[in-house]
Amino acid sequence: MLTIWGRVNSINVQKVLFCAEELGLAYKRVDAGRGFGVNDTPEYLAMNPNGLIPVISDGGFVLWESNAIVRYLCAKHSDGMLWPHDLKARAEADRWMDWQQTTLGPAMNAAFIGSVRTPAEERDAAAIESSCASTEALMSILDVHLGRHKWLVGHAFSMAEIAVGAAIHRWLNIPVQRKSRPHIAEWYKTVMQHLGARKILALPIT
Repeated sequence: MLTIWGRVNSINVQKVLFCAEELGLAYKRVDAGRGFGVNDTPEYLAMNPNGLIPVISDGGFVLWESNAIVRYLCAKHSDGMLWPHDLKARAEADRWMDWQQTTLGPAMNAAFIGSVRTPAEERDAAAIESSCASTEALMSILDVHLGRHKWLVGHAFSMAEIAVGAAIHRWLNIPVQRKSRPHIAEWYKTVMQHLGARKILALPIT
């Protein structure tokens, strides 16, 4: 049995849940992180010494880092589909996943935290504006790419859509002003038709 530790409103946990649902996997989820605690217990830290979510246990195999988990599950259960066989296609999928984690996520974080998780009277408008400007520059890159390609990689939905899709869902649904990006909008609409997205990303953003 696959066990996933993490709260459902964490984007990193959402990526793993989206993946598991997309693959049709049976799993047990354990609330952990923020108000739930758990991730600071000795038992949890023995699995992930960083004390972060998510963590999975797959038949006793423990793994942390959300994108690593997505790659592992796709390679195990969707070899040649969500996990591309072609080395170059797989490298491109890895590139977009790393871009989401190391570039897009940090750029967007202050806008998300400031507009969603910070009381209105405590918000730093300048920080939110700066975060939005940084994110818009990255949205331009993504929109240009999707204007030339239906999918992030190759000719089909892949593991890259899971990681980037979760981030784009968050960006398009937080209460900030955004520029219209028609190619992203069309791609996002298609991503949201997938079972995992409909079940996991449709949850309220908190």
